Amino acid sequence: MEQRVAPPNTQSHDALRARLMLILLIVGWGVTWPMMRIALTDIPPFSMRVGSLCIGTLTLFVLALLQGQRLAIRDRRAWGHIFIASLFNIVSFSIFTPFAQLASATSRVAIVVYTMPIWASILARPVLGERLTRARFIGLVLCTAGMAILIYPLTTMGIPIGIVLALGGAVSWAAGTIYLKWAQIKADPTAVTFWQLVVGAIVVSLVLPFVEGSLHLTQASWQAILALIFAGTVGSGLAYFLWFDAVRRLPTMTASLGVLGVPVVGVVSSIWLLGEWPTVADILGFGLMLAASACVLLQPNDAPRIRPEP
Repeated sequence: MEQRVAPPNTQSHDALRARLMLILLIVGWGVTWPMMRIALTDIPPFSMRVGSLCIGTLTLFVLALLQGQRLAIRDRRAWGHIFIASLFNIVSFSIFTPFAQLASATSRVAIVVYTMPIWASILARPVLGERLTRARFIGLVLCTAGMAILIYPLTTMGIPIGIVLALGGAVSWAAGTIYLKWAQIKADPTAVTFWQLVVGAIVVSLVLPFVEGSLHLTQASWQAILALIFAGTVGSGLAYFLWFDAVRRLPTMTASLGVLGVPVVGVVSSIWLLGEWPTVADILGFGLMLAASACVLLQPNDAPRIRPEP
C-alpha cells in the first residue's frame, strides 16, 4: 500500500477534528446506555439489537448520501477484513452488552465495558507498534485505578454474570478496533463502518429465530420504541461513524482512552433517566476515569505521522 507523509497543517486539522468527534461520541454513547436499558424493559435483547442495528445502518446510509460519499468497496480483500472486524466490533459487542445490562445495573455495565482501553493498549503495542507515551501511560494508570475501584465491590459476593458479559464486550471491542487499525482497509471509513453494520445486522438477524423465535417489537411501549430509535440512530449509526473515523485519525490508544468519558455521561444520564445513584466508590472511580480521558484529549501532537493514500 502506498503511503505518504501528511503535511503538518493537515495533521493538526485531523487531530482537532478527531477530538471534536470524540466529544460528540462521549455524549451520544453515554446517553445511549440508559436508552438501551429502557428499550430492554419491553423488548428482548436480540430483537432490540436487530432493531437498533437496522436503524443504525439506515442512519449511516443517510449520512453518506448527505455527504455525497460512496459506500462501494472495490478491494475484494477488504471484504474479509470487514467481516472479521464486524464479528468483533458489532456482533460480539451487540450480543454481550444487552444481556449484561439485564444482569447488572446499566451504570456498572457501562463502566466495565470501558475497560476496553486497557485491552486495546495492551494489544496495540505488539500488533501496531504504538509507543506508550507519558500522557497515555498516565491515562492508562488512572483508567486501571478507576476500574479497580469500581469493579472490586462487585467481586466481594462472587463475580456476577453481568460483569463477565460486560468484560466480554470490552475485549471484543478492543480486538475489533486493533484488527481494523492493523488491516488498514483501503476504503472510506464511512463505507467500512456501514458494511460492518450491515454484516452485524445480518448475523444477529440470522441468530434471532433460534433464540427468540421471531422479532418482538409490537408489544413494546412507546417509551421503549423511542429509546430503541435513539439507540439505533445515535448509538449504532452516528456514534459508530464518529468512532471509526476518529480511530483512523488518531493513534488507537489515544482514541480508546479518550472515550473514557462515555461511562461518566452514562452514569449521569442513568441517574436522570433510571434513578441509579452512584456510591462513593462509583464517584471516585468516575473521577479517575474522567481524569484519564482528559489526559488523552488535551495532549498535543497526537496526529499519526503517516496516513494511507485515499
